[in-house]
Amino acid sequence: MLIICLFQLIAVSLPAQSAKKIIQAGIELDALPFATGGYFGAAWIGKEHIRVRLLTAKVNMPKFITRSGFSQHQITSYAVTADYFLKENWNGWWAAAGLVYWKSSIRTDAQLQTARFKNYLLNGSIGYNIRLHKQIYLSPWAGMSIRTGGDKAVAVDAKKYTLPLINPEASLKIGFRF
Repeated sequence: MLIICLFQLIAVSLPAQSAKKIIQAGIELDALPFATGGYFGAAWIGKEHIRVRLLTAKVNMPKFITRSGFSQHQITSYAVTADYFLKENWNGWWAAAGLVYWKSSIRTDAQLQTARFKNYLLNGSIGYNIRLHKQIYLSPWAGMSIRTGGDKAVAVDAKKYTLPLINPEASLKIGFRF
């Protein structure tokens, strides 16, 4: 929340150049984490075609995605990404790359123990910003994260859980530009 407040203060204090701001900022929410009982919050700041996003999310992985024999897989994520838009003012197609840190927990179906583990990932995403209003937009997106470090084989009860090397994602964000 502190980061979002900081971005808001910066955005309010930035002067406009003609009718266009030199640097803009915004915030975003993502539907997928909320749909799983978690949360998502992102703040961004940028100029022309490029912006930088800081985000955090908590996702309760659905059972149909969690490997057989395991349950209650929960991921808390922190990331920083750089986004590039083909058009100025963050409209239309965009591509992003970033660094991600996941703190996770998981149980077996027997639910005797909870294992906690950490992973580092590289993320690549693409999406499309659809302006709904001068300051509000929707952004359907898809991405792929590749595990680059962290815990590999995590002991849970008498089993071992390994986070897949490649983790696909897709969702819908709603954003507000200051």
